[in-house]
Amino acid sequence: MRTHYYLGWFNDYFIEKLVMLLQEDIADRKSIVMVSANPFLIGDDDVGATECSWLDQADIVFEEYHLIDYGVQKKEAQKLIQNASVIFLLGGNAKEQNGLLTQYELSNLIEKSNAIVLGTSAGAINMSAKWLYSKYTGNKDGTSSVCNGIGLGDFSVLSHFDLENNLEEIKVELSLLSEEMNIYVSNKDCAVRVKGDKIDILGDVYLMSQSKLIKLDETV
Repeated sequence: MRTHYYLGWFNDYFIEKLVMLLQEDIADRKSIVMVSANPFLIGDDDVGATECSWLDQADIVFEEYHLIDYGVQKKEAQKLIQNASVIFLLGGNAKEQNGLLTQYELSNLIEKSNAIVLGTSAGAINMSAKWLYSKYTGNKDGTSSVCNGIGLGDFSVLSHFDLENNLEEIKVELSLLSEEMNIYVSNKDCAVRVKGDKIDILGDVYLMSQSKLIKLDETV
């Protein structure tokens, strides 16, 4: 059963309920492959360090750790994805990560993979079918455009977003895309877990559909 986690950001460590689910789902711990959202920072030890600390604290440790950035050859990156037990799309610059996924032709491989797929912040955004590239997702010129994501589900995600202080603006910004597909909007210490046909909600997660925004109840 294919399992995907769309994560917000975590100030300290994974919340207890999330740790419980990850411990249950991640049985194969041979290889974790992380996809950088700062792929031009080659050899930077800080890339992925925070996300790895969350897993370490949850006592989820792997035999092999790999990071895909532009310092890795395309064919090697594809091979790593194909052999991964867990694929973790890291936080950072969503547009740069999207470019890496496109140039290295990784999206289709990830979409077809039976590995557990995790994404936090930018990574969760790029797991979407489509997502809005705007000032809220790193576009500094203020314009907005729709990007194609990996498409692990037929919905969009806006993760690690300060919804509480930008509620009305983001409703306007996402309105058009929400007419086409559901959008899950979240901030910190939260997650959307999709396991087969079941969707679980942890923490403060909102759903925007047909231009209406509602807060979802936790299911775990």
